[in-house]
Parts: sequence; C-alpha cells; structure tokens
Amino acid sequence: MFGEFKISRKYKNNDTIIKIKKTEIGGDNLVIIAGPCSIENREMIFKIAKAVKEAGGHILRGGAFKPRTSPYDFQGLGEEGLVFLKEAGEMYGLLTVTEVVDTRDIETVKKYVDILQVGARNMQNFALLKELGSCGKPVLLKRGLSATIKEFLMAAEYLMVHGNEEIILCERGIRTFETMTRNTVDISVIPFVRQQSHLPIIIDASHGTGIRTLVEPVTLAGIMAGANGIMIEIHEVPEEAVSDSEQTLDFETFKITCEKSRKVHNLKTTL
Repeated sequence: MFGEFKISRKYKNNDTIIKIKKTEIGGDNLVIIAGPCSIENREMIFKIAKAVKEAGGHILRGGAFKPRTSPYDFQGLGEEGLVFLKEAGEMYGLLTVTEVVDTRDIETVKKYVDILQVGARNMQNFALLKELGSCGKPVLLKRGLSATIKEFLMAAEYLMVHGNEEIILCERGIRTFETMTRNTVDISVIPFVRQQSHLPIIIDASHGTGIRTLVEPVTLAGIMAGANGIMIEIHEVPEEAVSDSEQTLDFETFKITCEKSRKVHNLKTTL
C-alpha cells in the first residue's frame, strides 16, 4: 500500500529501533514517556522526574513552548523551561522530549533535549517537518487532530526524505463527532502502522481521552494492539496543573499504570 515510500516495510522490512544512550525505542521494547503538560517551575519538574524514574520510566516529557487553543492560556516558560527539563533529566538519568512549534526554535530546543516533538497542530507544518528532517535528532511525530492514516504517514515521509529516519509515531486521538471524550483514540492505527511501516508507534491516552480514569485502560489497550511505548501526563497534584489537569495522573496512579503496562506488554510478546 505504501511500498513506494521510505516509511514502508518494502523500503525497510525490519523494525526501526532508535537507540538513544541506553534506551531502545521500537521492536519488542516498551518505552515509557511521562511528565507534565507544561513545565511550571524547576521544583515541580524535578519532583516529576523522580516519580518517572521510580516508576521505571525512560523519557521525561514537558512542554516549554505551548501552542494553546486560547491565546490567554499559559504558553510555557520557553528556554527557561528547557533548562529545567535538561537538568531534571540528567539528575535522574532520563532522556527528554519536548515540542518544537517554530522553525526558528529548532536550534535552541535541540541543545537541551534528546527528542524533538511535533505536536498534533503542526503535523502538516511542512516547513517545520523539512527543517526537522535535517536536525540531527530523533523526532516524535503526533497524529494531527483530524488526520487520516495516510496523511499521518506522509508527514513522517517528509521527515525521512529530508534525512531523518529516527521517527517515533504517536497516536493521540482524532477529532470525530463524539464529544464525551476529548478525542477518539484510534486503536486500529497501531497494528495497521506496524504492518505497513517499520517505524515505532506509541500511544498517548492522556490527550487521546482527556479523562484521567480512561488513561490506564486505553493505554493498556494500545499496548495489546502493539504499541511500542506509552506517553502519560503526570503531576504531583493533578488538580493544580496549569494545563490539562483533567487528564493528568498523580504519581501513585502512574506507578500502578506502569506496572500494569509492563505486565500487558510481557503478555503481548508471548502471544
């Protein structure tokens, strides 16, 4: 179906495994990515990094440049937030990932993090994708708000044809007629992508559902469907988070979810 493209199994039959320091993303590995929607201050990101490490996580996420729906909402700390993220990651031996929203910020962002994220709103920002194709660091590409699977994979193709083959795809729900959840998580995209593409794909059930009690079951469903990793938003006191508090887990719930995720992943690999 996608045989003529670099993202396809025809181009590369074996799974792409992205190796960053001691962490491998792809293949039979389950990578755990967690952190706050927004980095609020130095103290909070250090507490969260500690919780991620203690739960067996691998990558610390946190937003420093936040493209919010309302211009009046918190837009992030900018470079100061990146400094805090880098320090926390180094302190607890975690890789780091954050979103880059502007081509002018790429050089700054990549100084501080291991993985650059393209958010849902920028999935088809082709100028950004072209620049990230030559950034020299792995890219985590989130599916667009209403993107088809083909559009999603073609966004990854943009990165590949401009030189970057270290791409992590992320299903984070799409916008449908349903309004009871924040988005509609497309579980089917996970096995479909794994059949058609060699690139790893993870699931973000936090943005996918927008409801904290749904994060765990949908995360586990994604793992059973073949997800190579999970992304979860966490906070010491979720109700006090400056953004996305409704979908954010506390530390204890996150730890339990990680334990269950590893069990489900182990079961999946034996089937």
